[in-house]
Amino acid sequence: MNKDQIKGNAENLKGRAKEAVGAATGNRRTELKGAIERAKGAIRAKVGDIEQNIARGGKKSQDE
Repeated sequence: MNKDQIKGNAENLKGRAKEAVGAATGNRRTELKGAIERAKGAIRAKVGDIEQNIARGGKKSQDE
């Protein structure tokens, strides 16, 4: 796992938490911010996946 995968997953989880808090409290703005943060985290994690795939010479890992 590289740094982009780790940070992306962490950002994704943080966004999910914000989204849940926003939904629970009825705060639509917090919920939306969480959804955006979650999406950014997913993109960053995917960039990390691509970087790792390139470093492996384009071979897919067993967990894909």
